[in-house]
Amino acid sequence: MKKTLSLSLALVWFTSTTWAAPSINAKSSMNDQASYSFGFLLGKNNIDAIKGLNLEAFTQGLGAAANNQPPALSEQQMGNALTEYKKQAEARDLQTHQQQAQVNAKNGAAFLAENAKKPGVITTASGLQYQVLKAGTGTSPKKTSSVTVNYEGRLIDGTVFDSSFARQQPADFAVNQVVSGFAEGLQTMKEGGKTRFFIPAKLGYGEIGAGDAIGPNSTLIFDVELLKVK
Repeated sequence: MKKTLSLSLALVWFTSTTWAAPSINAKSSMNDQASYSFGFLLGKNNIDAIKGLNLEAFTQGLGAAANNQPPALSEQQMGNALTEYKKQAEARDLQTHQQQAQVNAKNGAAFLAENAKKPGVITTASGLQYQVLKAGTGTSPKKTSSVTVNYEGRLIDGTVFDSSFARQQPADFAVNQVVSGFAEGLQTMKEGGKTRFFIPAKLGYGEIGAGDAIGPNSTLIFDVELLKVK
């Protein structure tokens, strides 16, 4: 069975049109436990889609469809309602994104301004900051090189969003395949060295961010150990 449960599949499982339901626990009937589990997974796997909905009205719609009852709204009315709801949700998401981008940009600028004053921190013309933790003695990579590295990436609040150290598995990639701040930082290193990069958002993932872990205009910190230049 696919991990994401479709709404169309869910409809055939819902047989009640009422929102109020008995408390479910390990002593409930297997049918009740299965029904609850299906509903929970449906909600969890579609959390972004149903967030903000009137759940009582939502379950009325599910129940009507499951029991083959005529809908309270015409297809056109339902289509218009869903279109308008989507527009409103997208507008709210955009506003939230823009507000978070402003906060992250302000916090990142303040962090980098203070960080630049610390001993051993070097700021390049692009705005990248780096600090050599352990000097290497081998070859330095170029833009066209491929490298093997261990790394840990985190936000300025300390939140770790990726770590090859934690996976105990070094990463292999081309220098020109990573964000520009990371690529520039790699070229300051030599094999066997370890450096901490402080990457402004403009040299990272910018106003878009990356997934749920890296928000818009996030300043990034990477501890990088250069194992091999290919």
